[in-house]
Amino acid sequence: MYVVAITGGIGSGKTTVANQFAELGIEIIDADVIAREVVEPGMPALAAIRQHFGAGVLDEEGRLDRRRLRERVFSEPDAKGWLNALLHPLIRQEMQRQCAAARSPYCLLVVPLLVENRLTAMADRILVVDVDEETQITRTCRRDGVSRAQAKAIVAAQASRMARLAAADDIIENRDGAPEALRERILALHQTYLAFASQQARQV
Repeated sequence: MYVVAITGGIGSGKTTVANQFAELGIEIIDADVIAREVVEPGMPALAAIRQHFGAGVLDEEGRLDRRRLRERVFSEPDAKGWLNALLHPLIRQEMQRQCAAARSPYCLLVVPLLVENRLTAMADRILVVDVDEETQITRTCRRDGVSRAQAKAIVAAQASRMARLAAADDIIENRDGAPEALRERILALHQTYLAFASQQARQV
């Protein structure tokens, strides 16, 4: 399976772009969705989290309370490392499984922290959805209802714009502009990826 990874900072519009590829019949594998699925009730990871942090990180229905867990992670120096060591291999394994099972000509792997978590090797090609930092902050404030200071802190905690662009094979500039221009760019990339996937298939 030919894998195109799509990434971008918060507020860049990754979901908007991914949805348009989905409309073209391309299967989408979303790291954020998988990250939620691996800690669903009944999953081994949730049992391990409960054992490590205690029942206080679960809600009344036995589901993970992400706010409480986030508070514990910020207040305990070693907690983030332990949690990442538990979850990252599970998420990566499931991403690989879903990519291998995809039936479209190529698949799109949506990984917001692709650069930060050093996952670029999982993809044959990397597509970065790029916007300037001010646009990220404005969109995040509007979408998530957070303060400007909070939005700036989130942006600062992610990989820099330059680091993402350095990893890119392809770039979509997703500033607030004409939707038809974005669509044309996506259609052009779709044809490129179909050609690459076809070429790879012939070499197998």
